[in-house]
Amino acid sequence: MNGQLSFQIGDKVVYPNHGVGIIEQISSRTIGPIVQKFYLLKIKASSLKVEVPFNNVGNVGLRPVVKNGEVIKILNFLTEGDCDSNTDWKDRFKENSDKMRTGSLLEVAVVLKSLLLLTKSKPLSFREKKMLDRARYLLVTELAMAKNTEEAEVEDMLTKALAKCKLKFPEVTADA
Repeated sequence: MNGQLSFQIGDKVVYPNHGVGIIEQISSRTIGPIVQKFYLLKIKASSLKVEVPFNNVGNVGLRPVVKNGEVIKILNFLTEGDCDSNTDWKDRFKENSDKMRTGSLLEVAVVLKSLLLLTKSKPLSFREKKMLDRARYLLVTELAMAKNTEEAEVEDMLTKALAKCKLKFPEVTADA
């Protein structure tokens, strides 16, 4: 199996749409005549444990946490990147949902920025607010893990990057 990512115990990984986790163990199980190997990862935010079969890593989009070069690209994009939003709500929501599903943190940053730009002209719908929260969460948690720093420090960094293009980093909306 060429081109397949392999991870070690202790690796920091991203499970798209669930967030960052750490590979806690690698196990094997015999299913009929086939021995299958699994990664057991613990999702940081929810303490959820997820088992991912080796042969399914590509399908679920499991990937390593972004490296420093990628972090710089994301910050540059938030500072000066262009993004245009579809004016039709349904089309825009679908495009943004697709971007979120790619598992790419840069795509998540694109969604965050385009929704923030939109808030300047009109209030977001409930579903778009939820998506903005999700994008914010995925960016903050992964960048904190990538830079091995506190989430508050990352929020500060993102706030400064967005302020340069007159955008405000979103507050966490409380569900209570």
